[in-house]
This record gives sequence, C-alpha cells and structure tokens, in this order.
Amino acid sequence: MKFAAIDVGSNAVRLLLSRVDTEGIEPIYEKISLMRMPIRLGEDAFVHNNISQDKISRLVNTMIGFRHLMDAYEPIEYMACATSAMREADNSDEIISQIRKKSGIELNVISGRKEAKIIYSNRIEKIIGNGNSTYLHVDVGGGSTELILFKGKEVYAYSSFNIGTIRMLEGIVTKEEWKEMKKWVKTVTKKHEPDFAIGSGGNINKLFRMSGKKDRTLLKSKKIKKLNKYLRDFTLEQRITELGLRPDRADVIVPASRIYYSIMKWSNIDYMHVPQLGLADGIVHVLYKKHKDHYI
Repeated sequence: MKFAAIDVGSNAVRLLLSRVDTEGIEPIYEKISLMRMPIRLGEDAFVHNNISQDKISRLVNTMIGFRHLMDAYEPIEYMACATSAMREADNSDEIISQIRKKSGIELNVISGRKEAKIIYSNRIEKIIGNGNSTYLHVDVGGGSTELILFKGKEVYAYSSFNIGTIRMLEGIVTKEEWKEMKKWVKTVTKKHEPDFAIGSGGNINKLFRMSGKKDRTLLKSKKIKKLNKYLRDFTLEQRITELGLRPDRADVIVPASRIYYSIMKWSNIDYMHVPQLGLADGIVHVLYKKHKDHYI
C-alpha cells in the first residue's frame, strides 16, 4: 500500500512518499522518496503574524509540484498538515484556500497536541525495543518544542512551548518562556524520573549523524553539548562551506542543540534515542491505521 504525507513546517515543507508492506506479522514502513523545500514560513509568521506574498507564492508552487508528484506516485491516500507558523499566521485561511484552489490539496492546520499525537503514532516504543520504559519525547521545530512524558504507552504529561529555532534566531523567545519550560521539565521529570529521552526533528537527526553514531545507538547529552560548542566555533558561512551543512540547516542547528541539551540537563537524562522519525512518518502511520481499521 502506498501513502503520501505533507508536513508544512515553520522551517521547511516536506513530501514523504511511502510504502507499507503488510505481508509479514508486523507492517514494514519503507520511505520511497522525501522532498524538502526550505521556505521558512516562520520568519514571517513569528515576527509579523502574517505570511508574505513571496512566501505564499513559493508555498503554493511547492504544493502544486507535490500534487504532480503524488499523481505520478498514486498513493491510496494522503494527508497534509501544517504546524506552528500556519497556526500563528493571521492569513492562514487565505493561504489554505489558495492551496486548495490551485493544487487541490486539503491542508489541515493542527494544534501542538495533535502534532505530538501524530509523531507518537510512529510507535517509537517498538523501535527502541522497550515498551515499559519511562521516557521524555522531545520534538524541536522552528516555532515550538513539544514535550511528552510516557510510561510505556501511557501519557503522563504533555506540553507545548513557543520555543523554536526560528523564534530564537529572530530573538523573540523571552526569558520567562525559558523559565516556564524549565519549570515544567523539572517538575514532571522529578516526579516520574525518565530512563532516557527520545528526540525527533530534522536538527537532532543531523546532530546524530554528525556524532558518528550508528543506527539504534544512544546520543549522550554531553555529546550534544560538545556539538553545540563545536558548531558555535564556526561562522554561519563556515558551517556551510567547511562542515557541508545546508544554508537552511546551518543556522537553526545551533539553537536546536541548545534546546535539546537544556531539556536533558534539566531532567537529568544522560541518553537520547534518535530514531530519525518525524511528523511526516507519523502521518503515514495514521493513514495506514485508518485504512486497516476501515477494512477490518
């Protein structure tokens, strides 16, 4: 079965074309292709509460392109979700209407809680091989950080904070917001004492690859701290030319590493699993479950 997922994020817009093999005992999810366009809607939305015509045009053209790719791939179903930037843009309804009219794609603006729920649909506890652990799931985006504390499959606590990489680059994250997130993390983790963290988002995936770790291994909090210092020793241009980072990754990866490390420090967590799954992967899991339940 073939599915397609679109993630309209604050930093980039992604299209994931995926196949689910149902021949075995458990379904196997295969990524066929992933397209990414760094439009950075958050640069407008978080500062001006409005998305400019230039970025609207780029987003609409991207969605038209995604429509053609989906038509060629022929998935049995798709879902398109928009997160923090579109949540805050006053002209999001106008943009959604343009996308629907010109591409035929129905774009859904989802809440932070819904975003976290979809990400959790990846069934990460099965990937890490321990369904009884207590763990803190940390997802850092351009506009927000989503935190969920799990005991096995049960959600003990959840919160979303308007602390994201683009907001930090724009200098619009206040000390009070940092203190609020710190207090929440300390309070919740002191009570439940998570065994480890799970990180999702493009930046932690890149940090994991930069660490030289193998798949399914753990990333130490000390390593994230070292990577943060290492990256800050380079200028933005050097991160692009010498470290080979994409221009739209080279700046946001520094505040991202700070957020991940800060949360691990506040919660006294030493290790983080990085399964390299995100919102688009979760959408595919949601679509497959919906399709499966419909035919049972």
